[in-house]
Amino acid sequence: MSKNLLVVEDSKPIASVIKQIAESLKYEVTVATSLAEVEQILQGDQQFFAATIDYSLPDADDGEAIQCVLSHGIPGVVLTGKMDEPTRQKILAQPVIDYIPKENSQAFLYLKRILHWQLTNSQNGILVVDDSASARNHIVELLKRRNFSVYVADNGKSALELLKQQKNIKLIITDLEMPTMDGIELTNEVRKIYNRDQLAIIGISGASNGIHSARFIKNGADDFLRKPFCPEEFYCRITQNIENLSNIEQIQKAANTDYLTDLPNRRSFFQAGEQHIAKYRDKQVPYALAVLDIDFFKKVNDTYGHEAGDHILKVMALYLRKHMRGSLMARLGGEEFAMLFPGIDEDQLYNKLDDLRREIAVAQIAYEDNHIPFTISIGVNFNGEGTLAQQLNQADVALYSAKENGRNQVAIVGGEE
Repeated sequence: MSKNLLVVEDSKPIASVIKQIAESLKYEVTVATSLAEVEQILQGDQQFFAATIDYSLPDADDGEAIQCVLSHGIPGVVLTGKMDEPTRQKILAQPVIDYIPKENSQAFLYLKRILHWQLTNSQNGILVVDDSASARNHIVELLKRRNFSVYVADNGKSALELLKQQKNIKLIITDLEMPTMDGIELTNEVRKIYNRDQLAIIGISGASNGIHSARFIKNGADDFLRKPFCPEEFYCRITQNIENLSNIEQIQKAANTDYLTDLPNRRSFFQAGEQHIAKYRDKQVPYALAVLDIDFFKKVNDTYGHEAGDHILKVMALYLRKHMRGSLMARLGGEEFAMLFPGIDEDQLYNKLDDLRREIAVAQIAYEDNHIPFTISIGVNFNGEGTLAQQLNQADVALYSAKENGRNQVAIVGGEE
């Protein structure tokens, strides 16, 4: 669902650039070129998710538009050509998301980052840990301007309990001096559970002793802020740590996901599959490992082209998601897929896989001007022994049997004799 953005800007070229940036992020944009126009728009029924606000307008040259927009509960990013300290302090004294000097093209790149994170920050939980209610409330208010999901605790032990309950927490901001469990102890305990790829920690302290920043970092924190801190620096450090986690997550996803079908890839399947099988064995849960191959896939590529072949692979992934919910699925490579699923007996397993096979066999997949028929063969290892690789080899033996016996069928090894 798109969000409404109010762009308050009297320069048509700048307004056009901001509009293009916002629309690239799926915002719906409304432009106002004067304070009078802003007031008229805000009197209407339209609700705005955020606003960009030019500091100087033809009928409001001293930041009057900022207060006007903020008074309607709309989070605002201020853009200004003024660089003097009094103007900066005047802007920061108001509950703005941020301010951006109009110095060069970097200003618009920074604005794009802010608008992007304003849309997505609600997915990121931040835990604020401080025994001072006033200090906690100040940090919470700053974070809520940026649309984060915020949780609070007044000591380290309470923070650890919250961390168990709230799985979306990506960042902890913790004070040093606290009763029960201080910030250093909390950092140490958190790092026993979460590594730096999973969760970031920022230590804060009002103590003048410079050693505390080093203590925090050496005990597993990612960053440090000294009280009282500047809101600009606070936001920069928060954004940097959240972006780092996001970048790591994207890299890990790229490393573990098949680029074409968006299913897990072979590497990911082996890593997760070994863990799943160990759990099934410990709990004595029946499970099956299946290998699926598209019959005569080379003929599809030769007849209809490789792009058509890619389309068939994507469609195959959709069929797997439809029929094999609850299973671990992957594209092993080429036209070969794998599935690992628990809690099913041999008859149920056969029926489930044969339903998938039959539905595909009668389908004619539309691609451009063609309707492409294809079939699949499936080999299954039921309650296998040995490593995942060894069990896959056994499933491949069953798959070879299905191919040899005419394709378009399911063959099972293992299970009840």
